[in-house]
Amino acid sequence: MHIFTIVFILALTLTTLVQLWLATRHIRHITANRDQVPAAFASQIELSAHQKAADYTCAKVRLSYPGILLNTGLLLVLTLGGGLELLSDFWYSWFSDPLWHGMVLIFSVLALLSIVAIPFNYYRTFVIEQQYGFNKMTRAMFFTDLVKQTVVVALLGAPLLLSVLWLMEKTGDNWWLYTWLTWIGFNLFLLAVYPNWIAPLFNKFSPLENDLLKARIENLLRKCGFESSGLFVMDGSRRSSHGNAYFTGFGKTKRIVFFDTLLNRLEAAEIEAVLAHELGHFKRHHVIKRIALSFVVSLLFLWVLGYLMQQPWFYNGLGVQVADVPSTAMALLLFFLVMPVFTFLLQPLSSIYSRKHEFEADEYAAQQSSAADMIQALVKMYQDNAATLTPDPLHSAFYDSHPPAAIRVAHLKKIITTGAAA
Repeated sequence: MHIFTIVFILALTLTTLVQLWLATRHIRHITANRDQVPAAFASQIELSAHQKAADYTCAKVRLSYPGILLNTGLLLVLTLGGGLELLSDFWYSWFSDPLWHGMVLIFSVLALLSIVAIPFNYYRTFVIEQQYGFNKMTRAMFFTDLVKQTVVVALLGAPLLLSVLWLMEKTGDNWWLYTWLTWIGFNLFLLAVYPNWIAPLFNKFSPLENDLLKARIENLLRKCGFESSGLFVMDGSRRSSHGNAYFTGFGKTKRIVFFDTLLNRLEAAEIEAVLAHELGHFKRHHVIKRIALSFVVSLLFLWVLGYLMQQPWFYNGLGVQVADVPSTAMALLLFFLVMPVFTFLLQPLSSIYSRKHEFEADEYAAQQSSAADMIQALVKMYQDNAATLTPDPLHSAFYDSHPPAAIRVAHLKKIITTGAAA
């Protein structure tokens, strides 16, 4: 057996076992704390709501078990099982040109992975979300969204993929640098067109009509020095009763979006606090920092791919026999299929970085609005979204970009105390 095959099998086994172990820890920890509301929330959240959140979270985690095992099995079938080679040989009889062969090969694998995910998404929507009272989506809407997503991905992804494969084939040893620049341009393009052209395909966006709330928000925007192209309400209630708020785009296309479910649940001061938190991400340059970091990481990955695609052991170790000239499309597929296996254990680093930004945004919100209102808003959002108040710390470190509820609220209360003392 090839040595890289052994390394891959060991890494895949470790990653799979850790994922299953984390899921089991999470369920056990939540279940052990199911019958008592944490002291910090006891006066605001009823036991029944706390138990609902525990059961809802456990139901979602249990669904991850077959998903983890299926993904592991599918990856083995595609690589060591010879699935990618079979697909490649099949498409080669139809498309002998390397560019078009690479296109259909990659899109066929992406289509396969998407089809496998549909039953899980369907069950999550129409069983779990339905059971706990969150789902508002009809089956017709579910499949219509699926068709729209497929069309958007095809229209945007096909030119990008064709460009990347052409650059890999035609631009020599520095292809990874040109590909990186293309990737940057594509992402900036998406940021610009998403608010006005993509998001409206899935939701309706209406100008905020509440004059009192609008005036309050505009005053906050002036105080924070934030310019936007408008305040909008999204009809999130058509699909779910979950609520949120965000801003999207950049430059003159920046817009602030509130879920209608959020506006119906929170008081004006609480909405202002939530928005101040989102503005904190902007004022502390978190968005730019995250985009810059993603570009640096993508450059590193492309450089590594540039090295691996020239190594026969990379292909052979993953069950793909290469000719004298390795397939660039096959290299791209293999790399992005197996990369999560070798990077999963690094996920807590991403969570630490993200949580640092969340704390900073909370501090900014406390300066510009009210920490007490922010706490009230968070408690309502945790309750309305049935977010567990007692996640397993280790599971949370791997999967949660936001700090657990108790830690985040304690941080805000510390700000109140410190501010009062000052």
